[in-house]
Amino acid sequence: MTMTSRERVLTSFAVPSEPGNERLALTRVAEAVAAADLTADQLERLKTAVAEATMNAIEHGNHNRPELDVDVTVVDTGAAIAVSIVDNGGAHEPENDGHIALPDLDLKLAGLQSPRGWGLFLIRNMVDAMDVSTDGDKHTVRLLMVTGDPATQTPDGQTPDGQAPTPEGGPDDQQV
Repeated sequence: MTMTSRERVLTSFAVPSEPGNERLALTRVAEAVAAADLTADQLERLKTAVAEATMNAIEHGNHNRPELDVDVTVVDTGAAIAVSIVDNGGAHEPENDGHIALPDLDLKLAGLQSPRGWGLFLIRNMVDAMDVSTDGDKHTVRLLMVTGDPATQTPDGQTPDGQAPTPEGGPDDQQV
């Protein structure tokens, strides 16, 4: 990851892939961003997204194998808080065209759609931007929450100085 001069790492840590450790991740992220310019609502939504993404990494990426860590890094970009959650499930991820099927409660109740599958939908709707990428065995979900007064931001998340907190990535990244 290339960082600009405005970016600074607030914390970086790992949690073993055991059920329940998503709570450790959300607590550590909340502590790291306590001084950030996030509203109470933004903080709660970020905590929910971090917990869900970490739970997905533990369960789906690392298959609940405690010897495999989920790595979490929190960066202040100057315009947003970026949280990267990395697991070892990259090699096992199915090909994805970047499209996430929207959960349909009626289809789920009728047994025509898996009862699972709410995770990425929930995460995507909790934060200002979400980026998913795979690099070899590493699968990364990067969450962005714009900082500052939401009233001074345009609908696309840009600040008055034209800065957009876009997910960093390369050609293999998938917007979801």
